[in-house]
Amino acid sequence: MSEEWVRLEVSEGVALVTLDRKPVNALNREMRRQIVATFDAISEREDIRCAVLTGTGSVFCAGADLKDRPSADVPGDFLDHNRITRETGNAIRECAKPVIAAINGTALGAGLGLAAACDILYASENATVGMPEINVGLAGGASMLKTLFGRSTLRRMFFTGQRLTAQELLRRNVIEDVVPEGQLLDVTLGLAREIASKAPLAIVYAKRAANMVDLMPQRDAYRFEQEFTVALSKTEDAREARMAFLEKRAPVFKGR
Repeated sequence: MSEEWVRLEVSEGVALVTLDRKPVNALNREMRRQIVATFDAISEREDIRCAVLTGTGSVFCAGADLKDRPSADVPGDFLDHNRITRETGNAIRECAKPVIAAINGTALGAGLGLAAACDILYASENATVGMPEINVGLAGGASMLKTLFGRSTLRRMFFTGQRLTAQELLRRNVIEDVVPEGQLLDVTLGLAREIASKAPLAIVYAKRAANMVDLMPQRDAYRFEQEFTVALSKTEDAREARMAFLEKRAPVFKGR
């Protein structure tokens, strides 16, 4: 039986996902499979409406475990490794529920990729990020950097392995805020609970729309969103939200 390196705790509609593979939460294939399974479950669980992803200790995730590299002598090993590597981030990006990154320290390589796959990013004061693959003779991760940085910064980080601090991320509008390490979970879980208080169907559609508009021209994207709005307007929850607003009370959603 494999060790449990990804912990899931659920409370008040919020899932707290904690990477817990000491000492630095380095990703091997089994840990990646656990991450995929965890976020697939979050997508389908009705008691979860938002998730927070963080790590244990002072490291969010130091990246791929270099002791778990695929072997060129085993046919298909690189394909299996690369497939689960891709799907680790995709499971977060495609999760039906919004995911908030609580970057509690160092996030490097694939660890930065995990954060980049999240919807909303916060970092602690001691956090640093980088894509250091070039330092071990590899080149990967530009597609993750592209979602966060402009052309020049992407290339500087990719070609040198240089890191950015949490304050530099905030200055570049990559993250929402920098908070003291001891307050990071309070801040992110508070935001997650606020998101979880919204109409469940609307949040699922909003996450889907946010992902799609990244890929579409504005004209097509807005039409895509309007179709969601029409569908949502016919739900019981939309009617309840309107009535609660007019009656100045908290809504009671049923997810339909």
